[in-house]
Amino acid sequence: MGVTTAPAPAVVRPVAAVPVAVVTALMAIPLLLTANRYGYFGDELYFLAAGRHLAWGYVDQPPLLPLLARTMDTLGHSPFVLRIPAMLAMLGGVVLTALIARELGGGAKAQTLAAATFAVSTNFLAGGHYLATSTVDPFLWTLLLWLLVRWLRTRADGLLVWAGVVTAVALYTKFLIGGFWLAAGVAMLACGPRDLVRRPALWLGAGIAVVALVPTLVWQAMHGWPQLGMGAAISEEVGGTWGGRLTFLPTALVTAGLPVGAVLLCYGLWRLLRDRELRFLGWTTLLLTIVFLAVNGRFYYVAGMYPVCWAVAAVALERREPSRWWRWLATWPCYVLAVVFVLPVALPIWPRAWLTEHPSLPSPVFAFAEIGAPEATRSVAGAFASLPGREHTAVVTETYWEASALDRYGRDLGLPEPASGNRGYATLVVPPESATDVLFVGANPRSLLGHFADVRPIGKVDTGAAKPSYFDGAPLWLATGRVEPWSALWPKLVNTHT
Repeated sequence: MGVTTAPAPAVVRPVAAVPVAVVTALMAIPLLLTANRYGYFGDELYFLAAGRHLAWGYVDQPPLLPLLARTMDTLGHSPFVLRIPAMLAMLGGVVLTALIARELGGGAKAQTLAAATFAVSTNFLAGGHYLATSTVDPFLWTLLLWLLVRWLRTRADGLLVWAGVVTAVALYTKFLIGGFWLAAGVAMLACGPRDLVRRPALWLGAGIAVVALVPTLVWQAMHGWPQLGMGAAISEEVGGTWGGRLTFLPTALVTAGLPVGAVLLCYGLWRLLRDRELRFLGWTTLLLTIVFLAVNGRFYYVAGMYPVCWAVAAVALERREPSRWWRWLATWPCYVLAVVFVLPVALPIWPRAWLTEHPSLPSPVFAFAEIGAPEATRSVAGAFASLPGREHTAVVTETYWEASALDRYGRDLGLPEPASGNRGYATLVVPPESATDVLFVGANPRSLLGHFADVRPIGKVDTGAAKPSYFDGAPLWLATGRVEPWSALWPKLVNTHT
């Protein structure tokens, strides 16, 4: 097999508009049909709550997602409306992946294969169902990669300025794009193209990104750089010191799409590393993977690099360069089988009642976090209404998901605005000084001990038939007789990094 050394041709092939549009439509259909199923995901509820307390930054994220959630919520109070940006981002990712293949010299087949591989990826199909940083961020990386690959072909420096604008938006979604540029810079200096680093337009784009980021950097500085402490929390959440590292690569490959996405991802990375013009993108992918493994990050942090790997693999397949014995993998029957496999684990295709009646059904891993929030809120509201001193009682939860659910559904049920010391919610709401007692929702009220005269269990959250649910069975505790002001007590209850 020969080494690919030439860049894409000066005149690219026509856009495969019809087949790529068909692939995009086929991805859109299940996203649209399931967008309003079950309910809001726990993180979506948090973005809605954060959107009611807009700021230039948060403990756990930049401000774009809360602003986007608030904007969509003003257009319609439903999961469907909230998820429109997520659906558009993933459908846009399909098109951009095809366009990357086109910039690399791919014709209709390569563009369609690249688009279809994106569409059957578990990571991206599931991402279209949730408004989350893990959905918006990979789309922006894909857009950035298209701009860079197009610059490699055209050397049109205006593309680098737009790359700076895209980077600025990505930085307001998640700070991970900074890691991309650091890794890409090292790779470019090591193996080229070094003239990219010398382009004034690149540094103009970098300046745009830095200036745009100043407000959220000021917020972080004024609050003690809380985002820096999130790494430890994420490391623990993904399996402690070694658990996350052991599952990082297998999970990344599985969610890239079985078998097509995983195989083409590996083959595409190999092709990138052997291409003189594109080698820096291959090394960027490897460097990012090593760094995220080292810090025990989440597997999807590197997902933004998948599209360029798939695109270069699709171009090679179109040219019939891979070995014949496995080229059959990139055929439509394999893509159909991939869809059959991925749909039940990526999207909530089953009616909710089926999950209760048939718990063994394959379902999205986070389906339990979409079910039962309204029912749980009614249960907590019932317990709150039965308290004799409820006018002097605050509601505090153990996790930000619980607080976010009560914030969304509790206002019409007589619940006060909930507070939680967990993650970014800790800075959103502080209980009022008039609240001498606390209704605590969560398994572990240890943080209240010693700060109240009495802490006792009073029941559990009951979501009724809305099961399986993250919220079902959460213990309820009543803490009475606060012994110090909230201004002194709240900082002791805050644990933003767990």
